[in-house]
Amino acid sequence: MLKQINVEQLRVGMFIQKFCSTWDESPFWRTSLLLDNLKDLHAIQASDVAQVWIDTSKGLDVKKPVVENEVATQIIAPPPLIVPRRASFDDEMARAKKICADGKVAVTTMFQEARMGKALNTVRAHSLVEEISSSVMRNPDALISLARLKNKDDYTYMHSVAVCALMIALARKMKLDDGQIRDAGLAGLLHDVGKMMVSQSILDKPGQLTDEEFVVVKEHPVEGHKILSVSPDVSEAALDVCLHHHERFDGTGYPHRLAGENISLFARMGAVCDVYDAITSNRAYKAGWEPSESLRRMAEWKGHFDPAVFQAFVKCIGIYPTGALVRLKTGRIGVVVEQSENSLLTPKVKIFFSVKSNAYIPPELVDLAKLEGYDKIIGLEDAQKLGLKNVHVIWEGVT
Repeated sequence: MLKQINVEQLRVGMFIQKFCSTWDESPFWRTSLLLDNLKDLHAIQASDVAQVWIDTSKGLDVKKPVVENEVATQIIAPPPLIVPRRASFDDEMARAKKICADGKVAVTTMFQEARMGKALNTVRAHSLVEEISSSVMRNPDALISLARLKNKDDYTYMHSVAVCALMIALARKMKLDDGQIRDAGLAGLLHDVGKMMVSQSILDKPGQLTDEEFVVVKEHPVEGHKILSVSPDVSEAALDVCLHHHERFDGTGYPHRLAGENISLFARMGAVCDVYDAITSNRAYKAGWEPSESLRRMAEWKGHFDPAVFQAFVKCIGIYPTGALVRLKTGRIGVVVEQSENSLLTPKVKIFFSVKSNAYIPPELVDLAKLEGYDKIIGLEDAQKLGLKNVHVIWEGVT
């Protein structure tokens, strides 16, 4: 169905059939396109184009306006997520780098506005969730692994992008419906907005927090919930995850010491995704752990996570997550770059070092699912002990 709308109503996922403008006013040479990224959306909204025609049979429709005191007579399901064609790791990595860059800018702007007491720009948040979701659907390993490589200065903002991607991937693995996947993504993106009410000196402190400072930090879920409560178009799931992502399954978490299924499913998912990204990232006060080591330690924290959700998470990112350094039976060292769709034990690995010759070798991508009986992973390796540097460059596809 064709529909004419104002450019302010555009969002990522819509199919533009025609621009209501002359050729020199349009920011694109094409007359029709699928709007699949924030950069193009912002370019159109910044141009002289006032209206466009969209085709709702090929993309998303406009959101139904909410009328005050309106009594809903029926439940209208949200439009289905557009499932893009699966992409290779290397192909998606190029897109993921752009999404991470755009996402950092968008989240930084949103959170800084929250710090200044301004209303949260949830239109930007929803658009970013759609973009991250599309990348995760094309190939989850690229964006999730790339978002882990953040420095201490942009940790808070990139952590939000990473948790959004992890929540979407986990929701898909748990076979939640499209609406729930969107809710999970938005919840992940906004879960830490309350940190904007914490002093930057505390957030960036390189040493251990004092008891008084930790009390201040523990207020961020409540502060974040206050911010989201007065922001437009924020789902109940996002509000709940913001408030309860630090609750623990055994009831020892905060702020309300909820336990078991008294913690919502989304908050239990958020707890796992939040901790995993936090402990695998470099922080102001410590270096991140390797992905596989992080999963091992998380498995030992009895009572911290919902066992069923944690098990689903492991299946989601793999026993040997992307970025893990592994040794093969043939004496070669490589980095896991992509998970197998059929087995957690046979990921794709980019080989780059030989233990036998103690030397670098030309990088080679091997699919262990096709080498069963010939080669396999026999253990994890420590890059520091082997003297290997910048291992992430290998799986980013730079070499």
